Amino acid sequence: MKAVNPYLNFKGNTEEAFNFYKSVFGGEFLALIRFKDTPEAERVDPKDVEKIMHISLPLGKSNLLMATDALESMGHSLARGNDFYLSIDAESEEEANTLFDALAQGGKVEVPMEKMFWGAFFGQLRDRFGIHWMI
Repeated sequence: MKAVNPYLNFKGNTEEAFNFYKSVFGGEFLALIRFKDTPEAERVDPKDVEKIMHISLPLGKSNLLMATDALESMGHSLARGNDFYLSIDAESEEEANTLFDALAQGGKVEVPMEKMFWGAFFGQLRDRFGIHWMI
């Protein structure tokens, strides 16, 4: 496993939050993708197309702080407990599948492991203890 990083969900103010975090921690954003720039752009409410689909800011030498705007218009509902995920950066698809399958036992798969449009092999789940994971 390369790293475990926090992934935060915001109610539409990710950009404001990450500009603040950038002022605190320094560095430059490694990624900043808006909903308008995704294959799902047609499904996004016009008032939300400029919102952040994904952003990442390096923390130290090997960690990232990442986030998204969890849009109600896309069916997301934020509450304490689903406002953050732990994101595992696996070494291989095989390791990703092994970790995902083990964490999913007794839990709930939210997104099955699959190749995503941004190039990653990705899945997300809530484990049996209520902790949210991204692989």
